[in-house]
This record gives sequence, structure tokens and C-alpha cells, in this order.
Amino acid sequence: MTIAEALELAQKHLADKANSQGEAFSLLESLLGKSKPELVLSRSKLLTKEQVKTLKTWLERRTAGEPLQHILAKAPFYGLELMVSPEVLIPRPETEVLVDRALQQLRKLAKPRVLDVGTGSGAIALAIKQECPSAEVWASDLSADALKIARENAKCLHLEVTFIHADLLTEPELADYARTVDVLLANLPYLPASDKAWLSSEVQHDPELALFSGEDGLELFYNLEKQAFSLLKKGSAGFFELDPRNVWQAYEACAHWSAREVFQDLVLRDRFLRLVR
Repeated sequence: MTIAEALELAQKHLADKANSQGEAFSLLESLLGKSKPELVLSRSKLLTKEQVKTLKTWLERRTAGEPLQHILAKAPFYGLELMVSPEVLIPRPETEVLVDRALQQLRKLAKPRVLDVGTGSGAIALAIKQECPSAEVWASDLSADALKIARENAKCLHLEVTFIHADLLTEPELADYARTVDVLLANLPYLPASDKAWLSSEVQHDPELALFSGEDGLELFYNLEKQAFSLLKKGSAGFFELDPRNVWQAYEACAHWSAREVFQDLVLRDRFLRLVR
């Protein structure tokens, strides 16, 4: 089978995907270690039997609903290539908006301190450190498996981030650090439990621990918000990603903060909440 035939086969299997051609190229790029232009220029090159077998296995997994990022074991985020696994939430493009807004504040400071709560793959923390090298960045997660992935990503990207195994801000060392930060970020689980009944097959591959947060989707946010309000110094800010269905409910519950703001994601849905202590 040639590269051209492999691309044709992949697109046929992925015909029901929104970006079948793009996914086909991504699979072949990863399989053969070639860029898209290199694939185009070597369309007549033959795949080995083992490569054909691997490609067919990948296509079976993808047509069964497994996310492309899990098959390739990597995902892009804010210009970084991150290792991902079934133990972490796949980074979403909309979360890059959260990073953008935090960076607007951080770039005004000489040596800012940052805390990313519920870091998962480390996406937010690592993007912040990459774009703001002067920042001291800590990141935490309840999942030890997720922290293994985050630490490996930091190592591969040569970015210095301190990772802490903790349940929100309850760990004493993390609570002490939280008292000193300029910015706290959190993309915690925010789906209501009732969503389990209709999730797409792809989202079902994400760990439940990274998806659901009580009956209304705000249980973890409320817990973190209370802890953050009691710990953060005056003038520091919290940036939170929430479900567009409940972000205004969260906003209304936070009138005790000195300032609050809802801002939108890439497709103009109200999704993020900024709170100033």
C-alpha cells in the first residue's frame, strides 16, 4: 500500500468526521514521522506491512469513537504539543482564551506567581510558563495519574512548573502558596451529572473525574471559590472556565468579590468567569 492509497483508505474510514482529510493526514504523519508536505511529495512510497496493520488498527479505534488525540497520544494546546492519555482531559481550544486573559494581567508584573488548580495534562500551567517565563508557576491535581502526564509534559518541553498532589486548596503547602499568588486559574469539571446520559462517544473517553461536578455542575467551583476567597491576597484574580449553561449562576453567587466579569469563548458563548479579590 502506498502513502496515497493509505490516505484514501483513511479518508474513506473517516468520512463521517468533520475533518476527515485533516485526520487522515494526522494519522499518516504520526505513523510515518513525516510532515504533510513530505507525505504529498512521497505519495508513491510504500508502507511496510507493520505500518499498514497499525494504520488499520488506528482507523478501527477512531471509527469506534475513540478521540484522535488518544490514538496519537498527543494534543496541541497554545502552540505546545502535549502528551495525553485516557487519564487526562483532552485540552480544548476554548481554554486558550482563559490563558490569553490571564496573560494580559501577568505580563504587567515583573515576577508573577501563578497557580493552576486541576491541571490535568498541565496544559494551562505549561502554556502560562511558556509565554511568561518570569512567572513562578505551581499546578495541582487530585489525580496522581494525571500529574504523571503533566510532569512528563513539563520535562519534554523543558518548562519548570511545581506540581502538587492535592484536592483543590486543602493541602497545607498549596494553601500557603495560594496566599502569595497574583493569578489563580482553574478549568475544573463542570458538567452536571445528568449529562452522562447523552455525552458523545468521544467525550465518554475522557475520565469522569475530569468531567462531572455534582447535580448542577458547580459543586467543585463553589468549593474552590470559597477556599480561594479566604486565601487569595487583595488584588489577585481568579480565572475559571465553566459551562455556558451555568456561568451566570456562578457569577451571581460571587457578589462578595471586589470585581467579577463573565467573558466569552471562541464562538462567543459566555463561558469564563474572572473574579478579583
